[in-house]
Amino acid sequence: MTKSLNIGLVSLGCPKALVDSEHIITSLRAQGYSFSADYAGADIVIVNSCGFINSAKAESLEAIGEAIDKNGKVIVTGCLGVEEQLIRSIHPKVLAISGPHQYEEVIRAVHKYLPPEPNPFTNLVPQQGLKLTPKHYSYLKISEGCNNSCSFCIIPNIRGPLKSRPIASILYEAERLVKAGTKELLIISQDTGAYGMDIKYAKSKYYGKEIEAKFSELANYLAKLNIWVRFHYIYPYPHIDAILPLMADSKILPYLDIPFQHASPKILKSMRRPANQEKTLNRIKKWRKICPDLAIRSTFIVGFPGESEEDFEFLLDWIKEAEIDRIGCFEYEPVDGAKANQLGNQIDPKIKSERYERLMQVAQDISAKRLALRVGQVTELLVDKIDFANNRAIARSKWDAPDIDGVVYIEGIKSIKEGDFCQVKITASDNYDLWGIKVKNNGQT
Repeated sequence: MTKSLNIGLVSLGCPKALVDSEHIITSLRAQGYSFSADYAGADIVIVNSCGFINSAKAESLEAIGEAIDKNGKVIVTGCLGVEEQLIRSIHPKVLAISGPHQYEEVIRAVHKYLPPEPNPFTNLVPQQGLKLTPKHYSYLKISEGCNNSCSFCIIPNIRGPLKSRPIASILYEAERLVKAGTKELLIISQDTGAYGMDIKYAKSKYYGKEIEAKFSELANYLAKLNIWVRFHYIYPYPHIDAILPLMADSKILPYLDIPFQHASPKILKSMRRPANQEKTLNRIKKWRKICPDLAIRSTFIVGFPGESEEDFEFLLDWIKEAEIDRIGCFEYEPVDGAKANQLGNQIDPKIKSERYERLMQVAQDISAKRLALRVGQVTELLVDKIDFANNRAIARSKWDAPDIDGVVYIEGIKSIKEGDFCQVKITASDNYDLWGIKVKNNGQT
């Protein structure tokens, strides 16, 4: 009888790293490997690390150490893998180290330390591959790397320049995911709006038709799948405006995830990001005229080197005027290799913390105000989980991405299953979440 070869996986970092992990486990499952949910049941452990900021590096190093302590046989991949010397100086027992999206290196390392045993009865993988998310939603990565040179970021150093996938490859993968039960596609990359620029919008054949690798073309074709399509990590290029009519027509979700990072022209210049925030405000107003239902998510950095109180107040005023629906905030921290490390006038940690609290209070106030406008509306929700203990379902609206945004609590669980779409009347709101009651086909609750 063939022995089962079990692999443990620790996946850290962003959804892009999660997609890398899905590629790895899909390849290994196709070769007959199985997976363990704990260290004790694993013959070897893969740690897909994060190295974006120093706190993420610390978390990754801690996870590597835990895997070594509880299992002993550890392979490291992912963003922190580019700092092999650092990893080995702290964890010399690590078997092999590779960088981000180096799937073949990971597979070779597994083969070396846990050789495969071919078995035609176990070497079976569904056509859409293996997933680490619930069946009803999937992340779809359309490109790798980034051509921007933000002074606080080392992603181009870790993941390299922009590398767009052929558009036909993306669309065929999207189809496979939908056939396998995906009801929401979350489109991700380091710079989603730049899709196709690096390959000069090269055409590829999709069902015999040549299609250009353009962001707008991709949006148009994904809209035809008749599922929820949500775009993340959008840099506000001018051509982004072209997808707003699709949102207004409910072809794709009225949701834009745009990491503005700041609003002060001085700080944006230091960050090496576009600095015309007045123009951006006008575009946001234009977007909301085209699609009044639009929700905008963004992230901001406080305490960037040289950020004065005036700069910070400018940011708060800008956020209030823009009425950003969903906000994530980070206190600036130096990242090894980032150009921002060379800037003077570092901000005192206490001031960073105080500014973080002030910004998040503004974000909370805006969120509460905008969510209150949803009360009384009937809207379509996607159910993520059934909370049997509290007799309720936990769902998301078109304005909420999984894990990072709010949820909607549906009272009662009769005739509701995970992965269902259902119509719900919103009955209450708080700072970040909504409550509602399922509406019957006749419109009654």
